[in-house]
Amino acid sequence: MKKTNIKLKGKLRRYLNWPLYLTIVLILMDVAMYAQDIQMGAEFSGFIVLYVIIVLISNRRNRPLLINELVNFATQYGTVQKQLLNDFEIPYALLDYNSRFLWMNEKFTEITGKDKNYHKSVTTVFPSLTKDILQKSEAVGSINVMLDDRNYRISMKRIYFDSVTRDSAIVAINDTDEYLTAIYLFDETELNRYIRENEEQKLVAGLIYIDNYEEALDSIEDVKRSLLIALVDRKVNKYFTEIDALVRKIEKDKYFVVFKYKYLEQLSADKFKLIEDVKSIKVGNEMAITLSIGVGAGGVSYTQNYEYARMGIDLALGRGGDQVVVKEGEEVTYYGGKAKQVERNTRVKARVKAHALREIIESREHVVIMGHTISDVDSLGAAIGVYCAARVLGKKAQIVLNEVTTSLRPLVECFTEEKGYPADLFIKNEEALLITNKNTLVMVVDTNRPSYTECPELLNRTDTICVFDHHRQNSEVIENPVLSYIEPYASSACEMIAEVLQYFSENIKLEPSEADCIYAGILIDTNNFMTKTGVRTFEAAAYLRRAGAEVTRVRKMLRNDMAAYKARAEAVRHAEVYRGAFAISVCPADNIESPTIVGAQAANELLNIVGIKASFVLTEYQGKIYISSRSIDEINVQLIMERVGGGGHLNVAGAQLTNCTIQEAKRMIQDTIDEMIKEGDIQE
Repeated sequence: MKKTNIKLKGKLRRYLNWPLYLTIVLILMDVAMYAQDIQMGAEFSGFIVLYVIIVLISNRRNRPLLINELVNFATQYGTVQKQLLNDFEIPYALLDYNSRFLWMNEKFTEITGKDKNYHKSVTTVFPSLTKDILQKSEAVGSINVMLDDRNYRISMKRIYFDSVTRDSAIVAINDTDEYLTAIYLFDETELNRYIRENEEQKLVAGLIYIDNYEEALDSIEDVKRSLLIALVDRKVNKYFTEIDALVRKIEKDKYFVVFKYKYLEQLSADKFKLIEDVKSIKVGNEMAITLSIGVGAGGVSYTQNYEYARMGIDLALGRGGDQVVVKEGEEVTYYGGKAKQVERNTRVKARVKAHALREIIESREHVVIMGHTISDVDSLGAAIGVYCAARVLGKKAQIVLNEVTTSLRPLVECFTEEKGYPADLFIKNEEALLITNKNTLVMVVDTNRPSYTECPELLNRTDTICVFDHHRQNSEVIENPVLSYIEPYASSACEMIAEVLQYFSENIKLEPSEADCIYAGILIDTNNFMTKTGVRTFEAAAYLRRAGAEVTRVRKMLRNDMAAYKARAEAVRHAEVYRGAFAISVCPADNIESPTIVGAQAANELLNIVGIKASFVLTEYQGKIYISSRSIDEINVQLIMERVGGGGHLNVAGAQLTNCTIQEAKRMIQDTIDEMIKEGDIQE
């Protein structure tokens, strides 16, 4: 037997040496026998010598055979392992540090079409699996790729050289970060298909309301009313049954629909053309039918989807109707909203809100009123109106006003201590936060976005919040108000407050200065009764005139100083016309106390130019860029402003931008206009 250098060690060596270890036991036994009988001890010694000779001969002859068997087994085991890896059902490959193939198994070659001698970069097979991904400082666990129209998940594991060669007797690699990468392919095509099918089968809830049901019926002959409603029913049912939806009429002007999630993309692609189809119904009705639709999706249950749909329809109605609001989880998408809001002739809602407001004020000890930041005349006028309502009930009311601008100063000076008003009628944020508690009513006017209020922290100090506003709602709203009165068709917050005051109390009496202030708010927001004026606007103005408002006095208070007038003229003079119909300009803010108001005035002025469909005036003030946008009737500027993070009305809207320059803001407006023209939301 050829001598080998391979030696056994560890447990196996100890196990094979046990016969030799037993010799010690036998010798001890022999010693004991010598003590009893010398002859027996001698005979047993002979047996011990014979035993040792046999053990040594057996060990010498069998140990090499055993070692050879072990070597053969290890060799065969490695071969088996390699064969198993080669025949492994999961595609497997090994890459070097430079992302080139070192080895791949049969399944990998079958899927990729490469042979085992293919040693090029893995990027040639999977373009998205780049060298940068493989060599990132933090290992990427997996990546999804496409190959021959199938989806694969590539799982990656790094094998560092130093860990492989740590116990090697022939190779030593120290202080290196190089490694091999083992990649496994998992075909997830079927799994993704099942997931997608499961998502597509989820149910979506929808609520459809007819905005102007009563008004439309009033504008048609009695004999044609049932025909008009039947045609609306037919349009709604036909539109949704085409996508296998379940439609149920739950009230005379309300529908509930349920359909599969996979059809939501189809409805979004045609921008819910149902709202335009319904407007085309003409059977002698003077007023076109408009719909509001709220769609809820992405919830964890049917109940949550319905709740999302309800929130969507509330948002659609709060924005003036004639639009679709899709709420998918936290994401909210708007469609439509191009039509002018229809004014409600009935004052029932105003009367109900007036009585509700009275009950709330009576139940609170104290009223704190606030509008939006950089308060304008409409915000101040509405706040003064609420102050008058609280005063009639004997409740203390204070108005949060942090900054008194040039345009507000003549009005604020009408409410001084010398003229009989409390010295603390106007307070700043710090004082408002100190005096507000759970028993305080916080009244928000002329805004419904918490971030736009004078003091957003105030909303967290009380559970009693009321909101009166005429701006369209968006996804950012004041949460859980006890009373919310949002009417986008109203011209101004002052118009809404004037209506409420008429029903608030029989013995309410406004001072001339208070009537002037509320009247001024209507005057400014309607651009001297030229924008968004309806029957109720003039009725509110008539009420204020009877209460003592003086038109000449208000006009004098609203005059601009010379610097503001020159700034407005500069904004008009330097206006650029984009696409032949959109005027974009910048209003200078230097040496002007109220540049945002001047910007709004300049936007109104630009509409007097022939051919201008919409105007946009940008003003840089206090680290922000304020955009005032206006139109007459052809362009919905609210949709444009919502794209850049703002909002407003169809003809009057605005936005506030941060972390950008004037030029970037202008480019943003131009890009938004281009995008909306391309999508068909704006007609050139």
